[in-house]
Parts: sequence; structure tokens; C-alpha cells
Amino acid sequence: MGTAPWKLLLLNALESNSTLKHSSFFQLIDDLKHCPFVEICWYFTDSWEQFRINGKVDVINGSCPDPLKLQQREKAWFASSPKSRLQYLGPNPGFPSLDEKPSQEFSLDQSVGPVDAFCLLVLDPEQVDYLNLKINDRLTFTSKQSTDGQKFWSLERINP
Repeated sequence: MGTAPWKLLLLNALESNSTLKHSSFFQLIDDLKHCPFVEICWYFTDSWEQFRINGKVDVINGSCPDPLKLQQREKAWFASSPKSRLQYLGPNPGFPSLDEKPSQEFSLDQSVGPVDAFCLLVLDPEQVDYLNLKINDRLTFTSKQSTDGQKFWSLERINP
């Protein structure tokens, strides 16, 4: 399978919005435990581009039986900053703080792999809706399977 045709649009949007730290993040909610199908709505304020990416998320935790997926998880762990890794040692976010003092410092052996709380989320996109508000252009990319089982993308220009 070749590169998805919408990926270059996304990479360009990330590049043109790189001065805005918030443009490199999106959030997924806790419902993944019950339903792996998601839609990411990602808006880039500088370039006025919006991506809506629909697909299925594979949650890879330490109990995953697939060694290749566990390698992906470990690679992602070591690719994140030490400060980011420390966040997985603290108390559960969103719960009341039982301590009136600021959170205590945790130490982490930088050579040790992912902690149990770390999960890698891998999105397999099925449809990407791209909207460029500067030029009033909208494209929909849809994943399909060929007769030999290979994934390919169809493109349709639609009204914004």
C-alpha cells in the first residue's frame, strides 16, 4: 500500500501551524474502552484547515499478545520526553486530589520500558474529510479494499 493521499495535506498543515503548540495535539475520550471507533476533529488555526478522521483505534497495552505491537509501544515510550513519561506515575487525572500539597516528585529509571499505565493508540483511518476554509475547498478520502485485499483510497471533491 502506498502513502495515503491525505497524509501530505496533514503533514503540510502540521508544518504550517508548527509555531502553535496546540496544533500538534488532539484528544480522545475514555469511551475507547467500550467502542474502538473514533472521529478526530482537528482544526489548524493558522492555515484554516480542518481534518475529520474516522477510523478504528487499536489500544496496545502491556498485556498485548502481539510482540510487534509491544515493540511499537516501547518505541513510542522512549520517543516521548522524560517529563511526559513521569506523568504516567502520578495519580489518576480527573479524580479529586487527596493531598493538599502539590503533587510529589516521582523518579523514573530512563532505561526501563513502558509502565503499566502507558498505552499506545494506533488509528487505522477509514475516512478523512478535509476542509480548507481559506480557499473554500473540501475533499473526502475513503478507504476501500481491492479484490486482492489491498487497501486503497478514493478521493471525492464535495461542496464545502
